[in-house]
Amino acid sequence: MRIAIVGSGPAGFYAAEALLKRADPKVEVDMFDRLPTPYGLVRGGVAPDHQKIKSVARVFAATAARPTFRFLGNVRLGRDLTVEDLRRHYHQVIYATGNEADRRLGVPNEGIPRCTPASVFVGWYNGHPDYRAATFDFSVSRVAVVGNGNVAVDVARILLHTRAELERTDIAAHALEALRASRIREVFLLGRRGPEQAAFTPSELKELGALAEADPVVDPADLAACAPGEPGGNVELLRAYAARPPRPGAKKLHFRFLVSPAEVLPGPDGAVAGLALEQNRLEARPDGTVAARGTGRIDRLEVEMVLPAIGYAADRIPGVPYDEKAKVVANQDGRVVDPATGAVVPNEYVVGWARTGPQGLIGEHKRASAHVVEHLVADGPGLEARPLPPRQAIDALLRERGVQVVSFEDWKRLDDVEVARGARRGAPRDKVVDVAAMLEVLGQET
Repeated sequence: MRIAIVGSGPAGFYAAEALLKRADPKVEVDMFDRLPTPYGLVRGGVAPDHQKIKSVARVFAATAARPTFRFLGNVRLGRDLTVEDLRRHYHQVIYATGNEADRRLGVPNEGIPRCTPASVFVGWYNGHPDYRAATFDFSVSRVAVVGNGNVAVDVARILLHTRAELERTDIAAHALEALRASRIREVFLLGRRGPEQAAFTPSELKELGALAEADPVVDPADLAACAPGEPGGNVELLRAYAARPPRPGAKKLHFRFLVSPAEVLPGPDGAVAGLALEQNRLEARPDGTVAARGTGRIDRLEVEMVLPAIGYAADRIPGVPYDEKAKVVANQDGRVVDPATGAVVPNEYVVGWARTGPQGLIGEHKRASAHVVEHLVADGPGLEARPLPPRQAIDALLRERGVQVVSFEDWKRLDDVEVARGARRGAPRDKVVDVAAMLEVLGQET
């Protein structure tokens, strides 16, 4: 059996691991990524000060070392290869393309200067090639981060870190330079629901209490209606922050709950000067969950930058069925389906956020990807009898199309270069952030 995996993030690597560990059937895996670098969000999304989380890359490298695995980087589906090419060269295809688009607030003026999706900011400070040219004005003093998930917490933490805290990380050099000159003094973390419904994890929330020069600020009144939380949980951590005396001169991280942006307010220069926030109330649903409902009462929050962090969506891939409502690859429990009829597309599957939307921590994808692999195995008997072109035929096709394919061995050489560059500033690595520069480095190394 020869299987293509499109995307080299955690879900894709966990699917490869589940496939390659099987004794029967024997499997060959070719993994494609549009970037020359593997690991998806582990490289381009996990915060630079979370090196422990990034260490999962060692597990993925062990999978890549298996003799029946190949990495083909710098290959974009829809540009360099078509879905039909994959169907012709592989028995089965797994899409593991993640969520690379951002969800929008859908309020007036959200496209004005200094209102930028958090996904762009995250990609920029992580050195993702798509966002290396983004610009941010850190001469402002007050910033609103819209959202109560871990991405929102990451963004707030990076904005409030000191130079010394940032220098120890693998933050992109251009971001380190820009943030060194930051004049930001206050960050507002805005949640549409209450403290008990916040989606950030206690471990992320706890880090906000350990910032060198910034204090979390919580209004005790926001917690008055909360039931006693479990020790170490979000509510109890927020209570501890509410009781903490402020440090003189410290920067501030304000937690605001039960508010939703109604409008981004421009100043005389056309850039962000504030946010109109609608106060919300919680309403119980029949299933026991709660929803935030607007009350019509609007307040103005004076801020000069807005970074919405309200979730991600899967990008469309030419030739791959797409679910417009859920913003994911159209699927039924990981089997790709026609969104109009619900009919299963034979031998095509989806894992990770491209399957479910942005939910679940990295480690949770191991079980989820293995579950989808069970479908491949169940659907597979007899498929290996279908003759395919030789495995190297896909390489020849890409060469004909002028694609410079990056192998895993090539990546390891680029990895060595980045680690050596980082050592010069006392950081885990200093990323090469431009695809052309990556390919040039590999050309010089050969």
